[in-house]
Amino acid sequence: MAQLRQDYQAFINRKAQVIVVGPENAEAFAAYWQKNDLPFIGLPDPKASVLKLYGQEVNLFKLGRMPAQVIVDKAGLVRFVHYGHSMSDIPENSEILSLLDQFNDNWG
Repeated sequence: MAQLRQDYQAFINRKAQVIVVGPENAEAFAAYWQKNDLPFIGLPDPKASVLKLYGQEVNLFKLGRMPAQVIVDKAGLVRFVHYGHSMSDIPENSEILSLLDQFNDNWG
């Protein structure tokens, strides 16, 4: 999440909202957000409701949810999805920001 915090303003400049969905309950999520003073939205998803909507993998042999990055446009259409195969398989912010630039150029 440090990566997201570092470039948060770059996401905002591209009219993007960062939302992190995690398996913790609401109380644990709120405590983590407050402790780390995170500027973006944290959405607790302990029952994996959101996870199922976007096809995020749960792998119990790899300690739970695998990372996933999804870009959803203002109309609710998924424009990009990356499903990680490990906890370190996360695209660099520069890749996501470049995609946002392309989408903004194409759809204004």
